[in-house]
Amino acid sequence: MLTQKTKDIVKATAPVLAEHGYDIIKCFYTRMFQAHPELKNIFNMAHQERGQQQQALARAVYAYAENIEDPSSLMAVLTNIANKHASLGVRPEQYPIVGEHLLAAIKEVLGSAATDDIISAWAQAYGNLADVLMGMESDLYERSGAQDGGWTGWRHFVVRSKDAESSVITSFVLEPVDGGPVVNFEPGQYTSVAINVPALGMQQIRQYSLSDMPNGRCYRISVKREGGGPQPAGYVSNLLHDHVNVGDEVRLAAPYGSFHIDVNARTPIVLISGGVGLTPMVSMLTQAIQDPQRHVVFVHGARNGSVHAMRDRLRETARTFPNFDLIVFYDAPLPEDIANHDYDFAGLIDVAAIKDSILLTDADYYICGPIPFMRLQHDALKGLGIRESHIHYEVFGPDLFAE
Repeated sequence: MLTQKTKDIVKATAPVLAEHGYDIIKCFYTRMFQAHPELKNIFNMAHQERGQQQQALARAVYAYAENIEDPSSLMAVLTNIANKHASLGVRPEQYPIVGEHLLAAIKEVLGSAATDDIISAWAQAYGNLADVLMGMESDLYERSGAQDGGWTGWRHFVVRSKDAESSVITSFVLEPVDGGPVVNFEPGQYTSVAINVPALGMQQIRQYSLSDMPNGRCYRISVKREGGGPQPAGYVSNLLHDHVNVGDEVRLAAPYGSFHIDVNARTPIVLISGGVGLTPMVSMLTQAIQDPQRHVVFVHGARNGSVHAMRDRLRETARTFPNFDLIVFYDAPLPEDIANHDYDFAGLIDVAAIKDSILLTDADYYICGPIPFMRLQHDALKGLGIRESHIHYEVFGPDLFAE
């Protein structure tokens, strides 16, 4: 347990660390990768190049300091981090490495302002946070390994099918090389794919949502090709699209993630996605509509029909299941989209315009897509009177060891 003195020091120095946060975290990663280059195999190096990882960790350190009196308020965030760490295979012995170089970076950047008392307080605070995360991750590993078809670490899978879902999204059906069963998952969870990237000369890991319901035999992931513009291309997504084919092998982690539906509930669910954010929603939808008493509404936004993945499959599902309603927005429809009536509304998703279709008694609302999109939809739902406890979302972005 942290003493009150330690908490007071951490809170008092939090603004200073926030002011110099980016420089501290940049120094931290430089030091750590020089001493332990093998950790580059865990971190998303594209996010490193763009500075996203540095910014995210700086914000996380400040948030922890701000909430150190009541860390339970960060439990949802810590749960997400623990799941991400488990999917990356983070181990307890890596935490002291991070702590050592984080504290050294604070001393290097702040100089004489980083007194022994300040460094000691932050060391204790980091140790406390590490203990919490290690405990949560240990539970996740144990639970995964104990289930039928479960495993920890990396397992070899073979690509059984590869199908283009749109001009930018491709689905891969993956079966274990050993022929054994695969652990079931909660609809909405993800798996990690580990692949060697020749351009970097190292392994890289990416998380992809599982885009079908559990079947005990195989997993399906649907991958958007990333890249273009002045920033680094999507190293892994481009490799998967261009070079990983039927019969090839990849390594997968067991499914993790706290963003999922309650499969035992019967209350309505409203799924709101933008772009590739539909992939976990398809898994949620496929499972939920098996219960004819459960009403499911799927609201999806895409640029146009050329990039709308699984369009025909979703339309057919809407025709087949009376408990499922599909609402599609295209913000830049093509002439053929207009001619074929492939969408319901032109423009960006506007939940206020469809409130009569989505304001359902006791409904839960799930949002997935780019961060600005999720913020917009979250605020719009709050504006319609939806309680925070009924709005669920997940950020696929940089965390302590993650992307």
